[in-house]
Amino acid sequence: MKNSFFVLLLSLVLVVTACGNEEKETTNEPKGDEAIEETEHEEETAQEEKDEEVTEEKEDLAEVDVQPSYIVNEKTWKVEPIKDANDKVVLLTIDDAPDKYALEMAKTLREKNVPAIFFVNGHFLQSEEGKKTLKEIADLGFPIGNHTYHHENLTEISEDKQREEIISLNDLVEEIIGSRPQFFRAPFGANTDTSLRIAKEEKMIPMNWTFGYDWEVDYQSKDALEKIMVENPYLSNGAILLTHDRSWTNEALEGIINGIQEKGYEFLDPNKIQKEKEAA
Repeated sequence: MKNSFFVLLLSLVLVVTACGNEEKETTNEPKGDEAIEETEHEEETAQEEKDEEVTEEKEDLAEVDVQPSYIVNEKTWKVEPIKDANDKVVLLTIDDAPDKYALEMAKTLREKNVPAIFFVNGHFLQSEEGKKTLKEIADLGFPIGNHTYHHENLTEISEDKQREEIISLNDLVEEIIGSRPQFFRAPFGANTDTSLRIAKEEKMIPMNWTFGYDWEVDYQSKDALEKIMVENPYLSNGAILLTHDRSWTNEALEGIINGIQEKGYEFLDPNKIQKEKEAA
C-alpha cells in the first residue's frame, strides 16, 4: 500500500514539474532567428504607424477650410478679403524653387504652421533629386506655383515660346505631384498679354508681389533681410511678400515670420484665395 502511495506521489510530482517546464519554455524570450523576426516585425509595425500618421496629417491638410474668402487684386498686387474675412493678412511666396534650400524652408514653415506658395522653375526639376524635393514640398501641404520652365523674361520671347515656358512646366509639375499649379508668377514680374491669357486658360491666378529684397546685395544676410522684411513701410494689410530659395533667406525665415506675427499679421492660407474659373 505504501509503495502504491509513493508511486502515485512521484507521478504527481513529475506531472507538476513537466507543466512548470512547459510554461517556462513558452514564456522564454525568442532566441536566434525568432528574435530577429520579432525585431523586424516590431520595426515594420512602427513604420506602418508612422506612415499612418503621415497619411492622417495629409488628410488633415486636405480637410482645411478651402472656402474662398480672398481675391488677388491685379492692379495693386495685394490680397483682399471677400466680405468679412480678416483683412490683416499677408501672403508669403517663395520663388526659384526647388534649388537648394526650399525643402528646409518648407519644413520650417510646417513646424511653425505658416502657409506659403512655392513658385517653381522647370530647370530645377530635370533631376530625380529635384522631382523628389518638389514632391516632398507638396506632400507637406504647400501649393505649387508656376514660375516658368527656364525663368526667361517673357517680354523678350515669342508668344509660342511663352506658351511653351508655361504649359510645359504645368505638365511636368502635374506629372510629379499629380496636380497642375493654380498660381502663376512671371519671372521679374514681367507679365505680357499672352502670359496672362495663358494663365487664365490654365485656371491659374496671376500673382506679382508687394515687396521683396533678398536678391539685392545689401540684404543678402540674415539680420539685414529680417530687418527690411519686418520693418517695412510696405508691410500692410494684404501684402504679398516675395522671397527666394536662398541660403540667407532660409536663415532669416523664422525671424521674418516671428517679426511679422508680432505685428499682428496672419499668414494667409493660399487655399482661401478664389481660384480662376475655366476660360470660355
